[in-house]
Amino acid sequence: MDDNIKLYSEIEKYEIININDGEKYSSIENNDIIIDDSGNMKSLILGDNKSGFSLFSKSDFFEVPWQFVKKIGARTVIIDVDNSIIKKNRL
Repeated sequence: MDDNIKLYSEIEKYEIININDGEKYSSIENNDIIIDDSGNMKSLILGDNKSGFSLFSKSDFFEVPWQFVKKIGARTVIIDVDNSIIKKNRL
């Protein structure tokens, strides 16, 4: 297998860190990835770390376009995105 290819099963426990503001998000397995019909990564869906967990409230999440994923390292996914670009949504 090509050394530059990483399987989802390998990266699902990687933490996500935004080097723009130092924010640390949970691992990929606790977030999501949007993939288009051609199999290209379109964006990361990240849960809002500040919203907390509640059975009775809606969850906030951020949509980060894949172009802001800068590096997939040994144990982390590095993103570099400003808050003004992140789309905030609520489920």
